[in-house]
Amino acid sequence: MRWLAFPKMAAGLALAMLAALTLVGINEASYRQSTKALTEVGEAQRVRLALNTLLQSIVDAETGQRGYLLTGEARYREPYDIAVKQVDGQLAALQLLYAHRPAEAARLAQLSKHVSRKLAEIDMSVRLRQEGNDDAWKFVITTDVGREEMEAIRQQAGELISMSNEALMRGQVQISKSLRFARIGIALVALAGLLAFYLYLRQTHALRSAGERQQEALQRERNALEDEVRERTATLAELATHLQDVRESERGFLARELHDELGSLLTAAKLDVARLKSRLAESPDAIQRLQHLNDLLNSGIALKRRIIEDLRPSSLANLGLIASLEILGREFAERSGVEIEMVLEPVALDEANQLTVYRMVQESLTNIGKYAQASEASIVMKNYGNHAVVEVNDNGKGFDARAARASSHGLAGMRHRVEAAGGRLTISSAPGEGTRLSATLPATANTPALERQPA
Repeated sequence: MRWLAFPKMAAGLALAMLAALTLVGINEASYRQSTKALTEVGEAQRVRLALNTLLQSIVDAETGQRGYLLTGEARYREPYDIAVKQVDGQLAALQLLYAHRPAEAARLAQLSKHVSRKLAEIDMSVRLRQEGNDDAWKFVITTDVGREEMEAIRQQAGELISMSNEALMRGQVQISKSLRFARIGIALVALAGLLAFYLYLRQTHALRSAGERQQEALQRERNALEDEVRERTATLAELATHLQDVRESERGFLARELHDELGSLLTAAKLDVARLKSRLAESPDAIQRLQHLNDLLNSGIALKRRIIEDLRPSSLANLGLIASLEILGREFAERSGVEIEMVLEPVALDEANQLTVYRMVQESLTNIGKYAQASEASIVMKNYGNHAVVEVNDNGKGFDARAARASSHGLAGMRHRVEAAGGRLTISSAPGEGTRLSATLPATANTPALERQPA
């Protein structure tokens, strides 16, 4: 699904890029056309201004001429003198503006001729007035030469202004077209951009949906694997519990066999030695050998009892949990030299949980003797009503509980035995700080089953 979405996303991206390039192209074309149109409009406006200024200068010159001719005073000539000085510059400016326009330049040449004739006519009448030749300048004024030239100037200037107005209108129309083209182009590009954005959102939604479906599939697979792991873990735990029960049953059977069969044989052998000893009282050497044999039988009987206690503690069934733990701790202290302190409270535990507590303490003491290098240890059992807490502490070298393997020091077997009994085992240890094992087990509701105190 995700691979199918990639071409669509690529199409949306290509459309977005095409829209962006189109927008840039439209903007550039509109800019160039508008710039060209604005240039033409500016030139047309400058031409109009120059033509109007030229006409105004001619009119000012003619006005100054008429005032001077009528009054003869020099101050009336000032408009004429100023206008004459400006006309040449104005014509030169117009020639520059029409430099690349042959048709307008030809009309400007005609206009320049009429301007020169008109200025020559005005200059002649002014000089004749200065010389005092009144009949001559009056004759010049009465002729139609000046009027004809002025009409020709106005006509030529009007035609040039009309041509400038046309150029101005063309520029304005071009600007309007550019703006309209830009508006249409931007609208189309905006639509294309919206379409590309829609395609992007659509493909994003499709990818997100595909990702969610993939995550759901992975979650289902993970849940299935977790369920399978839980089932197998439960099966293994059940198998381990079964094996533990079988081992305890085999231990009990072996303890009974040793007690019944081997115990009987050793007891019978000891009785036979006693009879032989009474009959061979006169033979010192035989008596000595029989005594040695009796000592060996006693050692065998003690070994048998110790093996039986290790396999299935008879004290647990006969004396109760507290007495069994006291015997276990006392015997360990005698063998190892570790000082054992015991604080044991009566608790209501069923037979299976009593055996669990006994095995946990037994395994803990074995580990202390093998690995802890401790000088002191303690066994604590407390009754909290609905549960019991059993702790075994030592002041040995300890270990890193986080880095320790689960199977080290028999901890895995201890933990499984406690958890199979419905309890929880906590192990606290650090290098140089000793070790503390704490087991919490549920107590039974049967209060008459409280531990029997040793006699």
